[in-house]
Amino acid sequence: MSNLSENKGIALVLSTAVISGFAIFINKFGVAEFNPYLFTFLKNLLAAAFLVGLLLGLKEFKNLKKLTKKDWLILTIIGLVGGSIPFLLFFKGLSLTTAASGAFIHKTMFIYVAILAGVFLKEKIPGQLLIAGALLLMGNLYFLKFLPYGAGQGDLLVLAATAFWAVENVISKYTLRTLSPRIVAFGRMGIGSIFILLFLIFSGNIQAVSKLTPLHFQWILISGAILFGYVTTWYTGLKYINVSTATVILLLGSPITSLLTFIFQGQPFSQTQLIGAVLLVSGVALAIGLQTIWQTIKRLPRILYVRS
Repeated sequence: MSNLSENKGIALVLSTAVISGFAIFINKFGVAEFNPYLFTFLKNLLAAAFLVGLLLGLKEFKNLKKLTKKDWLILTIIGLVGGSIPFLLFFKGLSLTTAASGAFIHKTMFIYVAILAGVFLKEKIPGQLLIAGALLLMGNLYFLKFLPYGAGQGDLLVLAATAFWAVENVISKYTLRTLSPRIVAFGRMGIGSIFILLFLIFSGNIQAVSKLTPLHFQWILISGAILFGYVTTWYTGLKYINVSTATVILLLGSPITSLLTFIFQGQPFSQTQLIGAVLLVSGVALAIGLQTIWQTIKRLPRILYVRS
């Protein structure tokens, strides 16, 4: 893989991290007084609809007809273990645990991804990534002002969701060897939405549709558009770089969310969070490599003109 492709992947996943930071900040307002399961289903479904439009625009929709039974099976697995089950587990878990605990557990996903990618994708885990991992764990502890004291039912559900997402990212990385990023993203969001719909029907949560207001639909549109940007940049970037490196870069979303909170709500960083942010940025920089980051910045104009 060329250095330009690697730089492109890093730039795209960095974009995903920025989008993630905005998404968490915005969704805190959108999910208020909203059935979380229904909210997840509708924004995921809208993102899937946007992906269909992108496939049509890029004339890739016809490629869906060329997919083999094996391809559809893999996409169905991605939709199940990445686009449905973990969302349901995560939201249920958050209702039973603290936000800090849930956030910290979710941020450990890069550890499971690195292990799975090393075993199944034969990705090499350099020593600097292990050191970066230690910095990232410490950074999250400081940044979230969280000290683990035990695991309750909610924590275990969030951990299960995180494990599902780790598995899905590794499967998706493997699938991207033969399928386009847009088709893989469509599998996650489109097929995942079908599974969530089945859950809503059998659990009775689908009845909450009747209580939706025009304001709810505005938030769904905003969140769905952001999610579309997230999965588009994520899967395209994942095609060009190791999945273990990509999940490390995603951790930059946390300080971005806090920066937005400071700008728009006047909540400043605490000294502990500042230390955590420095550790997070240092960990990501170590994982990627300063030279690679510099090369990515220098080649950004060329990267923008290279089609995915």
